[in-house]
Amino acid sequence: MEQALVNGLVLSMNYGLIALGLTMIFSLMNVLNFAHGQMYVLGGFVTYFALNSLGVPYFAAVLLAVFALAAVGLLFEYALFRPVRKRSTREESSMLLAAGTALLLESLILLFFGEKQRGVPAVVSGVFEVGGAFIPASRVLVFCVSLIAIIAFMLFMRYTRPGRALRAIAQDREVTALQGVNIQRYSALGFMIGAGLAGLAGALLITVLSVNSGMGTSISIKAFIMVMLGGAGVIPGAIIGAFVLGFAEAFGYAFMPSSMTYLLIFIGLILFLIIRPQGVMGKPWG
Repeated sequence: MEQALVNGLVLSMNYGLIALGLTMIFSLMNVLNFAHGQMYVLGGFVTYFALNSLGVPYFAAVLLAVFALAAVGLLFEYALFRPVRKRSTREESSMLLAAGTALLLESLILLFFGEKQRGVPAVVSGVFEVGGAFIPASRVLVFCVSLIAIIAFMLFMRYTRPGRALRAIAQDREVTALQGVNIQRYSALGFMIGAGLAGLAGALLITVLSVNSGMGTSISIKAFIMVMLGGAGVIPGAIIGAFVLGFAEAFGYAFMPSSMTYLLIFIGLILFLIIRPQGVMGKPWG
């Protein structure tokens, strides 16, 4: 029981980074970024490449992954999503583009990094014992860095001028534009932050779980589950969804066959959405 609690807490923190990135992009652009899982995978591969081919320290590799994915997010927003949104007001166009970017990133990852599992050694060694649970020091590091990143993100969104502008755009794009806010500039910033958070999650978890070129879709599905549970476009809701999924996954793997865990998670999600389709913190009207 104690071990499942610890594993759920670590998973929840890292899943929170993934969910925050996805809900950031959705709230700003009203687009479900189907490539979000592939961005997570790319962050892991960039970290692996930086450590093994460039020989940089781990935290420098993490920063490189964050900035690399932020650049990918900027490229996607500027070169792909922005022109499509200008030329078409249909949401289907952006959604199809998002699905296309997922396939594009997955193919590029397979081309450049291959199909083998990739992982990096634990950054720190040792094991902590808390109660009846044993916690590897590498998981403690992942937890602490994830917690710091989430707190920093929440403070940025609440107390900085760009953060307030991003929240205003998420609430009402037209009114925010009338106040003189550059919508395109801040939309690009939001896409960069969302992609950077996915890259950070991949860079952290590659020290605990290996990555491969085909796991992006499963990560995207998990991100969608978290966003739907918490409420689409609601930042605190994304954190709630991350904790629900993280603990459900940890306890499921601990006390039942692995093949049953996600079956029960999906059944529970369906029943929850029947009762409350807007999620825990979402509003019935949007």
